[in-house]
Amino acid sequence: MSNNQKGAEDSARPFVRLDNPLSGRPETSLHADSEPVNDRYGETLRRGAELQQRPFVAAGERNIQRQHLKHRMTIWERIRYLSDDAPHVLYQNWGPNLDGASLVTAIISVNGRDVAIYGHDFTVRAGSMDATNGAKLARLFELAAKRRIPLVGLNDSAGAYIPAGVGGLDGYAEAFTALRKVSGVVPSIMCMFGFNAGGGSYLPRQGSFLIQPRNTFFGLTGPGVVKSVLGEDITPDELGGPNVHSQTGVTDFVVDDEVAALRKVRELLNYLPDSNNTLAPHEPSSDPSDRATVDIDILLRKAFNSPSGFNTPVDITILIQQLCDHGDFLEIQAERSRNTITAFGRMGGNVVGFVANNSAVASGQIDIGAAYKNARFIRFCNLYNIPVIFLEDTTGFLPGSEQEHRGIVQAGRAMLDAIVDLRTPRFLVLVRNAFGGAYASYNNYPTGADFVVALPTTRVAVMGPAGVEYVYKDELKKIRASAKTRVEEEVAAQRAQGLSEEEATAAARQLVDAWAKSEEAALAQRYEQEIMNPEEALSLGSISQIVMPADLRQVLADHLAFCLRHYEPAPMQGVQREFH
Repeated sequence: MSNNQKGAEDSARPFVRLDNPLSGRPETSLHADSEPVNDRYGETLRRGAELQQRPFVAAGERNIQRQHLKHRMTIWERIRYLSDDAPHVLYQNWGPNLDGASLVTAIISVNGRDVAIYGHDFTVRAGSMDATNGAKLARLFELAAKRRIPLVGLNDSAGAYIPAGVGGLDGYAEAFTALRKVSGVVPSIMCMFGFNAGGGSYLPRQGSFLIQPRNTFFGLTGPGVVKSVLGEDITPDELGGPNVHSQTGVTDFVVDDEVAALRKVRELLNYLPDSNNTLAPHEPSSDPSDRATVDIDILLRKAFNSPSGFNTPVDITILIQQLCDHGDFLEIQAERSRNTITAFGRMGGNVVGFVANNSAVASGQIDIGAAYKNARFIRFCNLYNIPVIFLEDTTGFLPGSEQEHRGIVQAGRAMLDAIVDLRTPRFLVLVRNAFGGAYASYNNYPTGADFVVALPTTRVAVMGPAGVEYVYKDELKKIRASAKTRVEEEVAAQRAQGLSEEEATAAARQLVDAWAKSEEAALAQRYEQEIMNPEEALSLGSISQIVMPADLRQVLADHLAFCLRHYEPAPMQGVQREFH
């Protein structure tokens, strides 16, 4: 075989390579001409090229392969996947002892928008934090606020760099402070990759939204510390996995893997404004604003004509889907407190937030978790000029000693405060139940709503069906008082028919019980007709319109567009409240 044939065969044979052909590392040209670099100036350029390439190659193939074997991407792969193209601004600093090397900061483009991004490079010092990193992060946060662009964090850090001593803690403290100062100025999205502990958990939770893939951990301490201090054996997933954090509200989105997390970042950014000085991006829609929402009509008809009638649970997400352009919406904290739904959607291309009681879970009652979930979402919409539509269908706040002992009053106050403080266009749709304190605190005209409408199925009252005991207490007393006399009369009648005393008594009680239930049911029906309906609310101006279910999208979209035409997006100028 000739050398040419052998070379051709070798070039055609598959081979293993350690470098990633898709990594997109930039090619560096030392000079424009083709002359060899052998002078002092050329050596200077060569050194500059080495410094340019250092972030990409410093980890070495071994550390990169370790990262891949753990089913994790490198920081450069994460950035490249998220960004439309390579970072167009990259901030580098490398000290003699790799100070600053474990953190990457840059400006990238996502869906054509500038986004500030940082990410820990776990292949260098396990992504740990030193004083240099803290200053580097703080500068990026300040830059994002100055340029009014969103912030994304790709967190994959073991915490403070121990050999740096207190410098690592100072670094975190500087980053904490800077991120807190830009909170409410620009929105931020944090992804949790790998195993994060200590400050690596505190910092990202300061962000607006947090995304956690499965098989990841973050917490103030790891399982080893828990074991040594408390003697408790616990796995990372049981201590700080997504199943734990999604139930407490620490995590907003749980996804399957890193790719899904980065996709979620892009999806979420579509609903967020650049800063507190602008509206969220408008997207022209081919879904007509006057599209009839006939499926809402079908759903309510089937539900309320069922055997359980107006007590039939209804999944409120179906209504949200019908209201949104093309049925597309993004639910926030979907795995927590399903008795309330918080979501972003669009109507007529305009971004809107939804806060909705979900009677399909616990009758849509508001408990501690639901109140805090609502409060946090409402506050975010308030900060970033996002209109909010409330869909009310709840029998009230969840009663009981367990809720009282855990502070339902405090949680309810947090939700009420958020609603009262809300300055963006805000609307209320009464779907069915609106009782007591839940109605009084749920975005009505007295608390500042711009527009309140009710479906014909609405039942508004101080109390639910139990209110019949108070409204018709005299009638009920007469029914129950006469029952004893009726039993005696009926026993005599049954005895006259030849029944024994025991048989006559049993038959009489059965007949009288049926009569009493019939009379009480008639009062309950009368209560619904006279009290539990939207008529009084309409006559008092508590609601502005009765809307047919099929017309709901058109009515809301028209009023939303009207309010936005006269709304000037701007940072909050009101008093900063004590509680949040």
